[in-house]
Amino acid sequence: MMLLDTEIKLRGCDLLARNMGLVEAERFICLIQRERFDYTKWRQALYEGLTVEDISRKAMQAKQKTSQEQII
Repeated sequence: MMLLDTEIKLRGCDLLARNMGLVEAERFICLIQRERFDYTKWRQALYEGLTVEDISRKAMQAKQKTSQEQII
């Protein structure tokens, strides 16, 4: 089932707030809205030069960090 746009926005804001804090999340959203932003180009450049193994390692580290934070 595909998510509605509103639900995607709410989930995204929740993730930003939980991971960055409210102030930084709001600043991020303001920066994105202020600039001409091409999400597709940004995503392509995000992992440029990284191997699949590099990306996988980063994902596992992020998951481990999130799991540890939930314990605290």
